[in-house]
Amino acid sequence: ALPISLAKNTPIKATLSGKVIFADWTSNTGNVVIIRHNNGFISVYKHAASLTVSQGDAVKTGEVIALAGSTGQESTGVHLHFELWKDGYSIDPGIFIEFE
Repeated sequence: ALPISLAKNTPIKATLSGKVIFADWTSNTGNVVIIRHNNGFISVYKHAASLTVSQGDAVKTGEVIALAGSTGQESTGVHLHFELWKDGYSIDPGIFIEFE
């Protein structure tokens, strides 16, 4: 998992094309989007201020899926909690994506 500091309402974009398998509110992590990609990857985006996609939506790489916020009991300020999973295992997103 990687916390990425962002300004409130910064657009959060899908890292890869795929299908939204979860887009809803959770008490701990606020507004959450989970996308299943065709190559065994799943990307997870937590604590969003608002969501712009719904469960079942097909999304393209770079499509806006949410706006950054600080929702959920576990949030410590405006940021994106980003996770990348491959074949059921959590992996370091920095292997594939360069973060500044």
